[in-house]
Amino acid sequence: MAKHYHNLIGGEWLPSQSGQTFQNLNPADHNDVIGDFPASSAADVALAVAAAKKAFATWRLVPAPKRAEILYRAGQLLTERKEEFARQMTREMGKVLAETRGDVQEAIDEAYYVAGEGRRLFGQTTPSELQNKFAMSIRMPVGVCAMITPWNFPMAIPSWKLFPALVSGNTCVIKPAEDTPLSTLNLVQTLMDAGLPPGVVNIVFGYGPEAGAPLVEHPDVRAVSFTGSSAVGSIVAQRAAANFKPVSLEMGGKNAMIVMDDANLDLALDGALWGAFGTTGQRCTATSRILLHKAITAEFTERLVARVKALTVGNGLDTNIEVGPQINSQQIETSTSYCQIAQAEGAKLLTGGSRLSKGPHANGTFFAPTVFGSVTADMRIAREEVFGPVVSLIEFSTFEEAIQIANSIDYGLSTSLYTKDVNRAFTAIRDLEAGITYINAPTIGAEVHLPFGGVKQTGNGHREGNGAIDFYTTWKSVYVDYSDKLQRAQIDNAE
Repeated sequence: MAKHYHNLIGGEWLPSQSGQTFQNLNPADHNDVIGDFPASSAADVALAVAAAKKAFATWRLVPAPKRAEILYRAGQLLTERKEEFARQMTREMGKVLAETRGDVQEAIDEAYYVAGEGRRLFGQTTPSELQNKFAMSIRMPVGVCAMITPWNFPMAIPSWKLFPALVSGNTCVIKPAEDTPLSTLNLVQTLMDAGLPPGVVNIVFGYGPEAGAPLVEHPDVRAVSFTGSSAVGSIVAQRAAANFKPVSLEMGGKNAMIVMDDANLDLALDGALWGAFGTTGQRCTATSRILLHKAITAEFTERLVARVKALTVGNGLDTNIEVGPQINSQQIETSTSYCQIAQAEGAKLLTGGSRLSKGPHANGTFFAPTVFGSVTADMRIAREEVFGPVVSLIEFSTFEEAIQIANSIDYGLSTSLYTKDVNRAFTAIRDLEAGITYINAPTIGAEVHLPFGGVKQTGNGHREGNGAIDFYTTWKSVYVDYSDKLQRAQIDNAE
């Protein structure tokens, strides 16, 4: 019998107003039903936003260091519950246990990092241009913030959004991805257990059109943070703009790893395997393009294909498994479609390229780790995001050509360069059009205390990580005139 879960609204667990639900299935075994969750609508969103608005009146007045103490306690509780939450996350998301443990650990790291920000919500003091006048700036919370989060990091990404919003004094309504609702519920339950007051965080489960869109458009929502595809992010931005709401967008990527002829090939191969097939390629930072200097293309390709063929694919709860399932059938269809397109355009399928559906893979959504060779920079497989275990190998002749190919796409999230040449390394840092650049490491592996986000169609300029506080606060300039007379700036001091 599947367990029934409810929305969290004003500190109470409530079914959807319609009574409709959806099932949360294990992508490695569709016979494993994790639970039934509410299929929410605009009516549920309205209740959640009202609860958040009510809670904001008191939460904003709690001193920031006290708000931070709750986050710190949440970090301690997450540490105690790490293994339990990781196993539940593997069941609902599919990635292997080592990675789901890392997902929970990232939420722990974020809790401790943001807790420190409770005593660092700094403003500025500055000299006034007039005598006997004091000038400063302070940060203020925005109000009710909406969060729409994806399924690939179902605890880490919600923590990136919720924790800085909370320490800044905001209240929140979060709609997690319908594929991974339990992990976000576990995160928020931990916040409540740590002492978060009712209504400060509310959860509305459901689908984008029925629950996400009303949340973005609700007039009492003052800011929206979205992580997902560029296509949906564009819609979110347009709908929020109609009501002048700030929007933080973290969207797609088509990330390039450049391997020069002087690179440590053993290291680069390790990086390629992890970057391309970690999380089954279902990361916005996944290494989906590997750019190879012509002098090492043949050797690197042969060695990479051999290692990819040896990868074990299966249920991530088995510690011998290296690659888990894709999240759902739609993602399988996307991977399959792009493999067909790649071959039609002349790319050479070196391994994989199809769904795995027999034996231990019969009840899940598995796709064979896939490598394409003879890929050119103008092919769709080299330009469009697949979001699956599919990587393209592209040959280049010069360093300058590699930089040009890496920059030739519409996205700009993560890049990496393998080389022993420090001059090339710093040139790449300067010239690669991306929000993140790694040297001698793959395109995945961000840490919470640095800004996270990208350029071009990857984002709209806001950052998560240590840039999130800037999004979740607004500035107020304060002037205190103690001259006991009228002083007119730019007029009385103009001589």
